[in-house]
Amino acid sequence: RYKIIRGSLDTQGVKGRKQARSRYGAKKEKS
Repeated sequence: RYKIIRGSLDTQGVKGRKQARSRYGAKKEKS
């Protein structure tokens, strides 16, 4: 269901979803 978000909404729908990183495939932000 969220596999496509990896490309288009890579940073849009993952910004506030750092906990669900594995699901969205978002990279860990190194502050």
